[in-house]
Amino acid sequence: MKSKLTLLAFTLLALASPIFAQDQGGAAAGPESYHKAAAYLAMGIASGLCGLGQGRATASAAEAMARNPGAVAAIRVALILGLVLIESLALYTLVITFIAK
Repeated sequence: MKSKLTLLAFTLLALASPIFAQDQGGAAAGPESYHKAAAYLAMGIASGLCGLGQGRATASAAEAMARNPGAVAAIRVALILGLVLIESLALYTLVITFIAK
């Protein structure tokens, strides 16, 4: 497990290195590039956690519908509302990413 986590960390660092590349004007990367890196990292974390949350919510709703078929309508409404709220986190982070550029 630890070796997989280390490999993932090195892969993320290797893929993030073009963010700190020199600008076209020849000036070195300034503090604004760190804001971009932080925004992209935040978007990745938010998207990943939203995906995990949506998967968990969907699995729980499917299990609840299987246990109590009479409450399918109420469970479906609660599931859709929950998925919308979870997805809004990723959308808010995306907006912040665009503002940080």
